[in-house]
Amino acid sequence: MFRFEDPIYLWLLVLIPILALVRFISYRNQRKRLRKFGDPSLLKELMPDVSRFRPSVKFWLLLGALALMIVMLARPQMGTKINHEKRVGIETIIAMDISNSMRAEDIIPSRLDRSKMMIENLVDHFSNDKIGLIVFAGDAFVQLPITSDYVSAKMFLSSIDPSMIATQGTDIARAIEMATHSFTQEEGIGKAIIVITDGEDHEGGALQAAEAAKDAGMRVYVLGVGSVNGAPIPIPGTGGYMTDRSGNTVMSALNEDMCKQVAQAGGGAYIHVENNSAAQQQLDSELDKLAKKETTTTIYSEFDEQFQAVGVLVLLFLIIEICVLDRRNPLLKNLSLFKRGERREVQARLILLAVISLSSCFSPLTSMAQTDRQYIRQGNKLFRSGDYPNAEVSYRKAIEKNPRNPQAVFNLGNALMAQKKDSAAVVQFENASKLETNPLRKAKAYHNMGVVCQSHKMYGEAIEAYKNALRLNPEDNETRYNLVLCKHQQQKQQQKQQQNQQGNDDKKQDNKKDQQKQDQQKDKQDDKKQQEQPKPQMSKENAEQLLNAAIQNEKQTQDKLQKAQQQPQRRSIQNNW
Repeated sequence: MFRFEDPIYLWLLVLIPILALVRFISYRNQRKRLRKFGDPSLLKELMPDVSRFRPSVKFWLLLGALALMIVMLARPQMGTKINHEKRVGIETIIAMDISNSMRAEDIIPSRLDRSKMMIENLVDHFSNDKIGLIVFAGDAFVQLPITSDYVSAKMFLSSIDPSMIATQGTDIARAIEMATHSFTQEEGIGKAIIVITDGEDHEGGALQAAEAAKDAGMRVYVLGVGSVNGAPIPIPGTGGYMTDRSGNTVMSALNEDMCKQVAQAGGGAYIHVENNSAAQQQLDSELDKLAKKETTTTIYSEFDEQFQAVGVLVLLFLIIEICVLDRRNPLLKNLSLFKRGERREVQARLILLAVISLSSCFSPLTSMAQTDRQYIRQGNKLFRSGDYPNAEVSYRKAIEKNPRNPQAVFNLGNALMAQKKDSAAVVQFENASKLETNPLRKAKAYHNMGVVCQSHKMYGEAIEAYKNALRLNPEDNETRYNLVLCKHQQQKQQQKQQQNQQGNDDKKQDNKKDQQKQDQQKDKQDDKKQQEQPKPQMSKENAEQLLNAAIQNEKQTQDKLQKAQQQPQRRSIQNNW
């Protein structure tokens, strides 16, 4: 495969036809001036050593060398170089629930967005492990095969949405079964299946699938996302909420009992995701218990530079251009040899040749050393002009060249935040705070993290981020104001939750009392009816007829059951959330 790393320099090739046009015009003017001195045939006899074609040959050689030097600046690359490393780790398959119920906003910003943030944190904590990604709803498919390419795993997260799967519902069993077949064939290595879901299993069979995975040597961990109180499911773009077949608003709640049972059957653990950092620590401690094994992993691929071959051609063109003189050699014209020019001219040209060759050889290396800075400057221009998606691309290229550049990571977070990709922006700000050594820049990263969390009403995380920023930069008044505002908003939020909880408890108690009264009244009415009705008398013939009819009905029922078992089972989705 052939490509140019910096194709923007190829625009300089426009100079080639321009210089050729200038050369043609100057040559024509030169012939016009010679005609003014006399007849061209007479002038040719007076200048026997002047060559008509040699200047043109020298010009085209120089022009070809210039074109090749421009190609060198564009850094031609060919082929791939794949590096393999031996790592000691585990294999992990993440099964992410993307059913419509994951749109519920009982946790901020939503169950789906919180799940994405959790997966990003998981990927950031992996270093020597392999990871795969499965998305499921009423059906399941592999979004990312098991790999060590963590960058690709994060890129796939941005495109995940419930609309990816047409068959809605929640089939946890199918996701676990697909995960068991997505691992490598290596033995002796720990294999973990992490199911991120709200626990609304509409299809059943999850416990059996988890037990089968455990018997195959895998461990099933369940991360429960949502609240037990539940919340309506918003419909994107309408402002309304999903309803069932009866027209009632669907209230989706976290089914912790189901999640715990699946985790227990799979030999893993259940973790309720309320705070990402706490859930991450608990999950890390569980994964550390798994057996680790040395595996060979493909880390990355890179293109080989081909500027050396182009540089050799440039040197060859320049050497030929030096050897070709402007005038003919009358003594050696029969041998077609060229006359040696003056020594000073040759030395000057050789020196020029050496300077050009050295500069051309080292220019690609210099550009490679400064590539990450160039990408950052390019991204900054795009960011200032409002072109945030292309700015994000430039910053990601800078990170690929130098993953330890905190400025590129911080700027990438700003570009993501400008595009409202808040979960990904928070991850980049966290990385920038770890890489940055300047306290003021580090404080800015924490400040931006607080702004994102505050916008999603995650006041606890925002307060912690603002505190970290003030520890590094106590004179930042804007951060101090935001901290006070977040504390005030957090108090209001807690008061509302307490009021809602008390109201729900009161309603439940009232409903229980009303239900008890109704049950008591029904029992009394049933007793009265039984006392008032006379007991019917049945003859012996009627009793035998009823007995025969019951036996026939039982036989018909058994025949239907046998036929149903022989027919293939078809899965019907009753709920689309």
